[in-house]
Amino acid sequence: MKLLVRNLARTTTEHDVRLLFKEHGRVTECTLVLDQETGLSKGFAFAEMPDPEEAFAAMNALNLSEFAGNKIRVKRASH
Repeated sequence: MKLLVRNLARTTTEHDVRLLFKEHGRVTECTLVLDQETGLSKGFAFAEMPDPEEAFAAMNALNLSEFAGNKIRVKRASH
């Protein structure tokens, strides 16, 4: 299941996002969307978790939680 993470700090790295979701299960892919000019995070990312139960657990645990000083939002990504 692909999850969308929004409101990430601009200093957040792809590795940070992967570690955050890895606490809740297996992460097969993680993509942090970067600003082409600055190379910094645009504030959102995608995380792919193959097990739906783990993905829902991550979504429930992380949505509206604080990460790197920001209250992040996590939901299922639309295809």
